[in-house]
Formats: sequence, structure tokens, C-alpha cells
Amino acid sequence: MRAIAENGDKAARNMALEALGSDMTFRNLRSVPNLHLEVIRKRPFSFMSAGEKQRTIYTANNEQALPGVVVRAEGSPATCEPAVDEAYDGLGATYDFFWDVFKRNSIDDEGMPLNGTVHFGTNYSNAFWDGQRMVFGDGDGEIFNRFTIALDVIAHELTHGVTEDEAQLIYTGQSGALNESISDVFGALIKQYTLKQTADQADWLIGSGIFTDKIKSGGDHPAAIRSMQAPGTAYDDPVLGKDPQPAHMDAFVNTFEDNGGVHINSGIPNHAFYLAAINIGGNAWEKAGRVWYQTLLDPALKPNTKFQRFAELTIENAKRFEVEAQVRDAWQQVGITPPS
Repeated sequence: MRAIAENGDKAARNMALEALGSDMTFRNLRSVPNLHLEVIRKRPFSFMSAGEKQRTIYTANNEQALPGVVVRAEGSPATCEPAVDEAYDGLGATYDFFWDVFKRNSIDDEGMPLNGTVHFGTNYSNAFWDGQRMVFGDGDGEIFNRFTIALDVIAHELTHGVTEDEAQLIYTGQSGALNESISDVFGALIKQYTLKQTADQADWLIGSGIFTDKIKSGGDHPAAIRSMQAPGTAYDDPVLGKDPQPAHMDAFVNTFEDNGGVHINSGIPNHAFYLAAINIGGNAWEKAGRVWYQTLLDPALKPNTKFQRFAELTIENAKRFEVEAQVRDAWQQVGITPPS
């Protein structure tokens, strides 16, 4: 967004500045661990039985008042409005993955209903989890498509809720980059699970489809927000600039921007997960995903955990799935060598 504000035309600059202004509020809210989940738990609502989804999709009608007007509830038929139905299906796919694979009953593991609001703002070019619901902008149509178009973006944002509930990783520096990376990991896994792709069949792109075809990629794949296979190649465009993500600790970016580089340095643990999944082979959610999920639940994972400690915990949790060597090798390839 900062690059667009600097390099885009007048309309693009206005879009970026508006998004940046709103996003600061949402990011500050995310930096207060578990605040929203505690608010939700005090609100009266009925839980469904374990394994049963409860989704409600609202529209903000291009305003910024939340939640908006209900346009689709659980069990109701498709509306034939893409943003509404994509949000409904994306929430469902995320719930199904966590239930089917980990027997996790919604974000909080207590059956929390999943709500989403579409058509937020005018040309708003982002999506976010605000602790109570998913919120999706329509994009500006020039740089960004609608944000419901990418399942992994929906799953990424909902996974922030899981992280808030389990680990409360502080949203700054390396712990914040781990927070972002965990969301990318499960966003990628949920897309792969839905498409029935093995690790070597997947594209490992986050947000493929979010950019319009006017945006240039940095590799031999469509432009995306991030690449777990090759961090730094997701996009390379005159307006957006070049994807700044490093894939190795040698290129770690020290910055005060972006909450200490949470969306930048997340490329390092992202790439470690990709390498672990490829090393193990098969369906990435069956072993690599389980290792990362058990690490997220591990009481030893503290809010201020850094890359080194997180790597150590994943290796320890990998032992129960007999993939310790593959996970250790993945971390070593990104410049992190846990003790034997």
C-alpha cells in the first residue's frame, strides 16, 4: 500500500491512503492479545453441536458500519452474488478443515459462529479479521480484485483468531512475523485441502487472484501477495515495487515499519514450512501441518517467541510424527540451526 501511495496514479494513491488509514486501527486492535475473543465469549449466542457450522454473511453496502445487513445465513441457498457466496464458502472451508483435520470446533474450539461482512467501504482494498468477524473489501478493480476471491486469504485472516486464542503471539518483530506466517501456513493448507493437492502439486502462493491481470509477477506464476516457495517473487511491478520478503536469515530485514516487518520477515518461517512439507511429501496437512498445529497449541510457545525458539518447538513436536529430520533440515535451509 505504501508503494501504491508513492507510485500509483491519483485514484490508486487515494485508495492506498484510505486503506492505510483504516488498517492502522485494525492492526492496533490485533496487537491486544485475546481482547476480541473475550468480548465475544461474554456475548449471548447459541453454539451449534461440535462439527456443525454456523455462518452469517452481512453486507456493509459500501459503507463502514459493521456488521451490516444479513444477506445469507447458515443453510440458506446461494445468492449468485460472488462476494457473498465466496465469503460463505470460504468460512465453511476453513471451519471444515480445522474440524476434519484437528477436530477443532471453530476458531476458539468452542463452536464460535463465523460471521463475515462483504462490500466494506468504497473500493476498500483489503480483508481483515477484527476479532468478531471477517471483513472484505471489493478492491479498486485496477490493482485489486474483490478480496473474497482467494480462499487462502479468508483462511489466513480466520487463523489470526486461532492464534489469538491459543498463543497470543505479540504482533511485532519476530513474534509478529510468526503470527503472520502461521496464518499463511494454514491459509495454504486449507486451499490445498479443499483442492485435494499434495505438497508438490500446490502453487504455495498466498492471495493468487487478488491482483488484477495488470499487476506483474516476480516469477513464472500469477502475481500474488506472497510466495512460500520462493519468497521475494510474489510480485515485481512498477506500481507495487518488488516483493520484499526474504527466504533466509541472511536477508532478515530490520525495520520499524510494518510493526517491525511482520509481513516481510514472515517469508523466512513460511519458506521453512514449505521446505518441511516438500521434504516430508504427500499431503502437507497430514504431518507438516500437524507439527505446526501442535506447536501452536504447545504451552512452551510464549507470546514473545522468536524464530529460533519456534523452530526448536516444531522440531520437538515433529518427533511424535517421525519427521524430526525433515523439519530440522527445513529450518537449517533458512539459516536457523536449532541445537541437537
